[in-house]
Amino acid sequence: MGRLVAKETDMSQKSQTKLVREGEYVAEVGVALLEDGTAWAPYLSVNDATKLDDVRDALRAGDLKRASRLADHVYRLTPLSLTDAR
Repeated sequence: MGRLVAKETDMSQKSQTKLVREGEYVAEVGVALLEDGTAWAPYLSVNDATKLDDVRDALRAGDLKRASRLADHVYRLTPLSLTDAR
């Protein structure tokens, strides 16, 4: 009703990897950034935003199997002491 909604043909997608960090874990999650020429662009689809939230929830719960199914890669961060860095 009077709103300007971008037509699907006017949209473009750009693949990007987002990092989700929770505690000692980081996950790489592939998403598509949507461009439609509006001031809100680029933005994520609802599915990609939900996927990022699901990965974060899995990492927070320590469910690495689920996080690994949802994400491209999952890593454990290991802090370095200053004496290790040279």
